[in-house]
Amino acid sequence: MTTTPFGEAMQRLRQARGVTQKQMAAAIGVSGAYLSALERGQRGAPSFDLIQKISGYLHVIWDEQDQLFEVASLSHPKVTLDTSGLPAGHMAFANRLAQAIRTLPPDIIAEMDELLEKARNPAKQP
Repeated sequence: MTTTPFGEAMQRLRQARGVTQKQMAAAIGVSGAYLSALERGQRGAPSFDLIQKISGYLHVIWDEQDQLFEVASLSHPKVTLDTSGLPAGHMAFANRLAQAIRTLPPDIIAEMDELLEKARNPAKQP
């Protein structure tokens, strides 16, 4: 099943609380079709206000709400990378990644994600 990180997280929280899409959609003021599309990854990142409504309706704690905002920022289905001004190696890597992303197996994606996290947070290294 194709979805976004946000759609996956929202569905997991909604189901854990025993709430249907229809109930939640009515409570937060969106259509059931929109909520379904959001969970299936057919919509990109929701707005700040919608994440607030979802958080309030599902009674999420601060940590869960922070996680929803984090995964929402990673839920844009069409990503654009601006490599202008970067070295040629950076540009080539971005282009190779764009060409290969659909064929990369989950374990390789996980390894690459781990490397990105290490590069982003070098202070957390042992």
